Amino acid sequence: MPQIESLEPRTRRARVSNLRLDQSRDRLARRAVALCAALAGLLPGIALAQVKIGLVLSLTGPAASLGIPARDTVALLPRQIGGQSVEYIVLDDASDTTQAVQDTKKLISENHVDAIIGSSITPNSLAMIDVVAEGETPMISLASSAKIIEPVDAKRHWVFKTPQTDAMMASAIAEHASLHGVKTIAFIGQADALGETFYTEVAKFAQLHHIDMVASERFNRTDPSVTGQVLKILATHPDAVVVGAAGTPAALPPKTLRERGYKGLIYHNHGVGNNDFLRVCGADCNGTFLPASPVLVAAQLPADHPAKRLALDYIARFEAVRGAGSVSAFGSYTWDAGMLLGHAVPVALKTAAPGTPEFRRALRDALESTRGLADTNGVVNMSATDHLGLDQRARVMVEIRNAKWVYQPR
Repeated sequence: MPQIESLEPRTRRARVSNLRLDQSRDRLARRAVALCAALAGLLPGIALAQVKIGLVLSLTGPAASLGIPARDTVALLPRQIGGQSVEYIVLDDASDTTQAVQDTKKLISENHVDAIIGSSITPNSLAMIDVVAEGETPMISLASSAKIIEPVDAKRHWVFKTPQTDAMMASAIAEHASLHGVKTIAFIGQADALGETFYTEVAKFAQLHHIDMVASERFNRTDPSVTGQVLKILATHPDAVVVGAAGTPAALPPKTLRERGYKGLIYHNHGVGNNDFLRVCGADCNGTFLPASPVLVAAQLPADHPAKRLALDYIARFEAVRGAGSVSAFGSYTWDAGMLLGHAVPVALKTAAPGTPEFRRALRDALESTRGLADTNGVVNMSATDHLGLDQRARVMVEIRNAKWVYQPR
């Protein structure tokens, strides 16, 4: 091929022009390759965008017996949902409302979580509502009070829960008491939001069943004695006593009642559904009753109970890690929260990527749209006015006999 310098001027100019065009094309091609490589580096990050779930649990303090089974259940939750990896960030609120609020703020502002599970107890869950509403982050509470989700106002728009409400359980107590001829009931509960809201529901359903409330006393979670309160209750000679408390502190009233010779019926709320409570209360709780999660007596349930199969599956998973007899209702509420998110996250992913306000809003909407989802406590059918979605099948009456939960068909 002749050198460019030896060509005619017109030919030389054409060859130079073609050479420059080829060089320009080479530069564009190299830039295109670099751009494709950059995009290829980004795509795996998009495909594996991480969903972050924060948990505020009572791992220390008086409510630790509720929070620890929840924490142990986190290890069983899925690490991938809808093709996205999932990170769980667990913080301890120490059974304290102030710490629960601080933990919630940290999860939203620093960890940028997509959803929060917790807290383990009613006062802390109530205190967290303002924070999650301001941060527009969906929250699934593990506590009992209906006030956590009712009414579904602008703030509770972001709040859901998995445990049965105190109203559901109080109605079960009143029904059982009425069938057993109870005419008068006394109440002793924690001096906090749990105790107050449970008393309100017990009093309401007692009245519906023509049962008189003859006494109402309170105690603190850390009180070493409730003798004074129990003596006031005994002076009214009630046919039954309802204890509105959660965790191991709830063992103090029945123990004191038995020590003082009380022979009537004793009821607990579902905040005592774990083996730590049975251990602390011991023989003093024999013959006492509570409305509880189906998980506590899953093997004893009728074959057609909607929660039986999934409850037994959860129990097998949990006990494979923590040992036989270790399961509690409080772990199951966390498992059910995981089932709700497992159902809602893939729906939200169709709208936005994790870590964005759009994803959190879509996740909230997907949770509220949950219909016909079976879990370890029943069947969930949520709506814009019902952020629990369980019906009366989610509660069973249980008697405590020799540190065992015994299913009561009626």
